[in-house]
Amino acid sequence: MARHQPLPAGRFILRFAAGSRRVLLAGGVLTLLGTSMSLAQPIIAQHILARLTADQPVGRLLGVLTVAVLVGTAVSAAGFFLIESVGETLVRTVRIRLVERILRLRLSATDEIKPGDLMSRLVGDTTLLRQVTTQALVASCTATITLVGALVMMALIDVVLLGVTLTSVVLMSTSVRWSAARIGKATGQAQAAVGFMATLLDRDLGALRTVKASGAEGREIGLLTDAAQTAFRRGLRVAAWQAGTGASAGMLMQASFLGVLGVGGARVAAGDLPIADLIAFLLYMFFLTQPVTTLVGAWGQFKAGGAAAERIQAVLRLAAEPTSDRQRTPAGHRDPAASGPLSRRGPAVVRRTALARRPTADRPAGSAAVAFDDVVFAYRRDLPPVHRGVSFTVPPDGMTAIVGPSGAGKSSIFLLLERFYDVTAGRILVDGRDVRHWPLAQLRRSIGYVEQEAPVLAGSLRENLTLGLSGVSDEALYEALRLARLDLFVAALPGGLDGWIGHRGGTLSGGERQRIAIARALLRRPRLLLLDEATSALDAGNELALRDTIAAAARTTTVMVVAHRLSTVVGARQIVVMEAGRVRAVGSHTELLETDPLYRDLATTQLLVPTG
Repeated sequence: MARHQPLPAGRFILRFAAGSRRVLLAGGVLTLLGTSMSLAQPIIAQHILARLTADQPVGRLLGVLTVAVLVGTAVSAAGFFLIESVGETLVRTVRIRLVERILRLRLSATDEIKPGDLMSRLVGDTTLLRQVTTQALVASCTATITLVGALVMMALIDVVLLGVTLTSVVLMSTSVRWSAARIGKATGQAQAAVGFMATLLDRDLGALRTVKASGAEGREIGLLTDAAQTAFRRGLRVAAWQAGTGASAGMLMQASFLGVLGVGGARVAAGDLPIADLIAFLLYMFFLTQPVTTLVGAWGQFKAGGAAAERIQAVLRLAAEPTSDRQRTPAGHRDPAASGPLSRRGPAVVRRTALARRPTADRPAGSAAVAFDDVVFAYRRDLPPVHRGVSFTVPPDGMTAIVGPSGAGKSSIFLLLERFYDVTAGRILVDGRDVRHWPLAQLRRSIGYVEQEAPVLAGSLRENLTLGLSGVSDEALYEALRLARLDLFVAALPGGLDGWIGHRGGTLSGGERQRIAIARALLRRPRLLLLDEATSALDAGNELALRDTIAAAARTTTVMVVAHRLSTVVGARQIVVMEAGRVRAVGSHTELLETDPLYRDLATTQLLVPTG
């Protein structure tokens, strides 16, 4: 994957705010109008003071000043709202883009950034981006124009006093630029600490029962506490730099005010400056406080947002799966794949009338042929290969079992078939076509996959069964549940199909989770059914019933099973024996008992075959 330098925060934000540029421009114009009215107020006040000194009427000027205050406040508020709305729109857009990217990441990409850190970037870093939008970009531009406008008005009043003011402004700008870089670096470190803490918490929540059963709560609390302390210290460092920057800017402004007051007072006493002009100039000095404060804060926020933008771009640069082929074929159009291998017709796993009625392009039929051709695979380049020249074929229909000792590379075969990972060398063929040449969505629509852990999502039973499907009837759901031996479970579940399962299936047994995963796979009517230890958590009765279901499916669908139990292996059409990332033997149960010592050893130990 090519590495690119991250965009500066400003360009990154403008790219995502492209659709809101008109709103942003309108907000900026309104803010500038409000600022202009505010800039006029000291001049109006100067004229009021001059008229009062000359004992002239000031009623009309007071009315103008009142209108300027009220209208300027209203216009500024409207501009502020528009700018804030752009910030919220930006956050929504970036979060949606991040969600799309995260859920389509290649599994290998999650080795670079852990799930907890991804959550931190989705929530915390995007919030910082909004601050950059409203403070570091628009507000700083407005504040700069306000500052320049005020300085121009001050120049028109008295150039000498302007020189005193500019000295402080230059000193303040230098100190702010120096400290802003340190604020950005400290913010990036603080966000990284928060991401690490989120990663630890996500790890513990994913194995909460194991943590409790091991009595490891104290140790994990200690790790999280240390992470929280690190985030706290780094956050304090950010706050210290921001406080120091604000304090130095305020001190310089106060020094500038005192200098103007001293020099201006001397000039008034000498008769070189009218008192009304000095008062107007001092009003502009007060007026400078807001844009100066805004600019000081904007510099810090810009650097903090720059760190957030860099962390977000790091996620967007991670390798993702292709998405162009995920769009469904519009109604009335012929699916190009209909004339290819996926178009072969054949009987379904369960009754056609009882299953999901989806568009033809989404409903492949028949069974698939699979071939591994000298496959070499490693999860990462710095890790030893999992597969070292794996070759075997799986004919259409029937069941193929894959057995071998732990670490032989059995489950990785399924990950490669699903293209969660790509081979390092060699080919994997489905119906004679390299899986890398299949449109990814079509390939996965053809496969039903039951993971070893059989995870479920927090939500209803219906949502878990129909994951990735649409238009599934209750009849089809109940048929799949019956085949997975879950009919009694759903009858007892409060709410039935719409009953709540709970976070990560915490209210379910291991066998119930496995059967839900099997029902979900059967509901897809796959051409290739992958079962990774799919019955390991079932009791003997349910395993026997589900074995009959799988055997029935194998008559019309290609079934591949990673198994340790003899009951699953004996009925297989063929058995592939793997060891140390290689295929050492292929044959039937009887043949392998006679010819392969490793299989015979597995059969008498792990597969529970009686000796003798």
